[in-house]
Amino acid sequence: MAQAAGVLYQHQLSCSVCLDLLKDPVAIPCGHSFCLGCIKGCWDQDDHTGVYSCPQCRQTFTPRPDLRKSTMFAEVVEKLTKTELQAALPAHCYAGPGDVACDVCTGRKRKAVKSCLVCLASYCETHLQPHYESPAFKKHNLDKATGNLQEKICSHHDKLLEVYCRTDQQGICYLCVMDEHRGHDTVSAAAERTEKQMQLGVTQCKFQQRIQEREKELQDLRQAVQSLKRSAQAAVEDSERIFTELIRSIEKRCSEVK
Repeated sequence: MAQAAGVLYQHQLSCSVCLDLLKDPVAIPCGHSFCLGCIKGCWDQDDHTGVYSCPQCRQTFTPRPDLRKSTMFAEVVEKLTKTELQAALPAHCYAGPGDVACDVCTGRKRKAVKSCLVCLASYCETHLQPHYESPAFKKHNLDKATGNLQEKICSHHDKLLEVYCRTDQQGICYLCVMDEHRGHDTVSAAAERTEKQMQLGVTQCKFQQRIQEREKELQDLRQAVQSLKRSAQAAVEDSERIFTELIRSIEKRCSEVK
């Protein structure tokens, strides 16, 4: 029933020119609604006659009517589009146990793909778009989605932990540098992160090399064990052959003595 209602609404909110959902819907004097681009295209072709008609009911207008956006239709179309997109999302797009949920989604929350260290919120792909498109968010610091954003904020000054104090081995904000960490060995958090990542890479390479060396030693040991097994088997077979020949020799001598 709900699906049938959705199809009916979609039909009523479709443009009779492009047959798609209304985009920037405008209503003309006869009451019919069209996409702004579609009706402008139709009427631009009629400029040479000075008479403009409705593509649906063919009612004519003179002079050319002003086109104003239909706010109500625009809101309904937007809600219908969002509902369809919501229904079309696969299950893995929604946040589950252990996932970071979008702070903006209402109802069933989707997985967050990024966290904003300025807004102190996490966003899914849809709600993250303003950070890419709006100039107001251009300077915001985006990081991988994390659920513990408060841990990146200084508890004393409510500022982002953008500095790392090597003296105390902890993250601090720029106000801490001028306060209790004055004179300490400090670097930017990004620089410290880069250095730590380089150190981690070197350590990983060393461990990888050690693992390869141990694997080679293990392979050599296995080959030595196999070689010893073959030698032992050959020795057993040789001993059995000698004992068999000795027994036969003794039996032969006994027969000759008798």
